[in-house]
Amino acid sequence: MDALSRVEPSRQAVWWRAFRPKTLSLALAPVLMGTAWVLATGSPFRVEVLLLAALAAVAIQVGTNLWNDALDAEHGVDDGARLGPRRATAAGWLSGRSVRRAALGSFALAAALGAVLVAIGGWPILLLGTAAIALGLAYSAGPLPLSATPLGEALVLAFFGVFAVVGTVWLHAATAPSEVWLLGLFTGLPAAAVLLVNNHRDRLSDSRSGRKTLAIRLGVGHTRRLYAGLLGLAALAPLALRPDCAAAWLGTGALVLTASWLASAFAATPVDRRLNRFLMQTGRFQLLYVAVMALVLWLCG
Repeated sequence: MDALSRVEPSRQAVWWRAFRPKTLSLALAPVLMGTAWVLATGSPFRVEVLLLAALAAVAIQVGTNLWNDALDAEHGVDDGARLGPRRATAAGWLSGRSVRRAALGSFALAAALGAVLVAIGGWPILLLGTAAIALGLAYSAGPLPLSATPLGEALVLAFFGVFAVVGTVWLHAATAPSEVWLLGLFTGLPAAAVLLVNNHRDRLSDSRSGRKTLAIRLGVGHTRRLYAGLLGLAALAPLALRPDCAAAWLGTGALVLTASWLASAFAATPVDRRLNRFLMQTGRFQLLYVAVMALVLWLCG
C-alpha cells in the first residue's frame, strides 16, 4: 500500500495524484512520435504545433483521469478492495463535485487549445479533437461507460496512437501518408498495453461491479499473452518501417529484448498490487520505443 493510502496527503498532493502524472507520457508520446517523423523526413515543422498539440493532449488526458476519478467513485467501482492506488474522490480527499468541475475545466482548456489547432489544420483536426473529448467524457459516464466494456484498449490504440500521430503530422505538414498511419498503429500498442495492465490488475473488483473489460473476457492467461503480443509488435516497428537499414535491426533488437523482459516479468506476477509497477514500466517502454524509432527514422531516412 502506498504512502497516500496510509495518511491523508496535502491538498496539492491529492490534486497532483488525481491528475495521474504517471499516465501523462501516453498523451505526449504520439505527439513526439509524429513530430520526430516530420523532422526526420524534412517535412515542414512548426514549433507552435508541437507545443499546442502536446498541451491539448495532456489536457484531454487529465480531464479523462479526473472524470474517471469522480464517476468511478459514484458508481462504487473504486472500493477498498481495489488493488490500484486509492483515488481522491473514493478516499474522501476531494468531493466528486470539485473533481468533476476540474475535469470539465481541463476539457475546456483542451477545446480552447484545439480551436487554435483547428485554425491550423482545418476540419480533420476539428473532428479528431471533438471525438477525443467526447470519448474522454464517455469513458466513465452513462449507463454503460466505455471503461466497463472490452473496447477500452482499442480506443486507446486509436486515439493514443493512430489518430494522435497522424493528427500531429497533419498539423505540421498537411500530409498523412500511409507510413504515418502505420507508425501511429505501432505507437498505440504500448499505450493499449498500459490499459490492459490496469484492467488485468482490477479484474476482481471490476467483476464485482459488473464490468466486462477485455482482461475479464480473455482471462488471466490470454491477457498475459496479449500483453506480450502488444509489446512484441511495437518492438518490430523499426524493422517493419526501415527493413534495409542496419540501425533498424539494432533498434528492433533492443526493443525486443526489453519487451521480452517485461512480458516475462508480467506473466510471472500474480494478480495483486505488484502489478502496479508495470503501469510505469510499460509507459517507459513506449517512451523507449519513441526514442528508438525517432533515431531510426533520422539515421535511415
